[in-house]
Amino acid sequence: MPRRALAAAVTALVLPLSACGSGGDDSGSTDASGKVEGDITFQTWNLRANFKPYFEGLVADFEKKYPGTNVKWVDQPAEGYADKISADAAGGTLPDVVNVSPDLVAPLAKAGLALDLDKAAAKYKDEYLPGAWASHEIPGMEGTYAFPWYLNTGPLFYNKSLFEEAGLDASKPPKTYDELFDDALELADKSDGKVATLANVPTIEDFGRYGVELMNKEGTAFAFNDAKGVELLTRYKELYDAKALDPQALTATPESSGKKFLTGAVAMNPGSALDLGNFKKQAPSLYKNIGITDQITSTGKVNMYVMGVMVNAQTKQKPAAVAFAHFVTDAQNQMSFAKQVAIFPSTAGSLDDPYFTEEDGTDETRVRIAAAGSLKNAVNYTPVLFSEQMKTELRNSVAKALQGKVSPKGALDNAVKACDRLLQQQG
Repeated sequence: MPRRALAAAVTALVLPLSACGSGGDDSGSTDASGKVEGDITFQTWNLRANFKPYFEGLVADFEKKYPGTNVKWVDQPAEGYADKISADAAGGTLPDVVNVSPDLVAPLAKAGLALDLDKAAAKYKDEYLPGAWASHEIPGMEGTYAFPWYLNTGPLFYNKSLFEEAGLDASKPPKTYDELFDDALELADKSDGKVATLANVPTIEDFGRYGVELMNKEGTAFAFNDAKGVELLTRYKELYDAKALDPQALTATPESSGKKFLTGAVAMNPGSALDLGNFKKQAPSLYKNIGITDQITSTGKVNMYVMGVMVNAQTKQKPAAVAFAHFVTDAQNQMSFAKQVAIFPSTAGSLDDPYFTEEDGTDETRVRIAAAGSLKNAVNYTPVLFSEQMKTELRNSVAKALQGKVSPKGALDNAVKACDRLLQQQG
């Protein structure tokens, strides 16, 4: 499964003006009652190559359960997916049921093309984790605009021996940002600046996990330049100056950060079961000293990445489209999908399954259990209106603050101003 699809890291979708609408439907158009029958089209995002038998089975099971239905499954490549949805929305050819991420659903909801499930499918809401259901809400609008589908999150790896060498308790890794900053300064000090704790600059998710209010409630302006946001960036600047944040963090990629962790130059790094396998082969001494802990958070909730299944508000077969979107994302079908690929179900109770709770001695299970435990009350911190361009603006501003070219407050003011301008262009 492509990392890009799993992380929902896509370019922001901006609907052509011809598709812009006032948003929301009239109450009549959200009625999904009636007989489940007719022909519908279901579109996925880069899943056919690896999961063709799963989806063909899913469609066959649905058609068997509801005689008189016919589901045409189409799959689009990862590259250009946002543009494809945009073109279909503008041309009136959007499929009945569409695989989306929250940032893709936002402009469709604003244009009145995504069905409000709080009206059309409220009876299903309690089947899902609250944070997952809420992930397809749009600031400034009432409603929820996609069924939550599969989730992902990443635990943090840490090097126990580096913690011990600095006199820190390796059995108690940092959980909050305050604990992280204290430990990081200690590690840098004890190693004379040779060991950094982190290799990445703060992202919008870090601001969210620190407890910063990212946007106003209306969804019309960003707010991460408040006192709490400035406090977070100021602390990161302290780390950077003390070499507790790797000097190359400004240009780091996940691959380069991973190499630093592998060689013992960095004490903590996000990762997956695949990474554990690499450590075993390439760095056996690190592998023996690996600790696994939750993402750092000062809110008590980690970040989740979420995929969704949206119903086209203009579908001619509303009962069938809603029934199928729910079928794809129900507990049984999500569990079956999660056993084929390293993702997690968004349905309530599914993460209590032995598959996500019982160790079997393998690295894959060790990481899966650690991630599953943190997902039950996770939230999607990335604002649905926060585009790739906005991420770049924030990253550039953060880099200037860390280098001392502008104050943390000035940097975040600049980032918010740039992001607000991009937000107005989306409207």
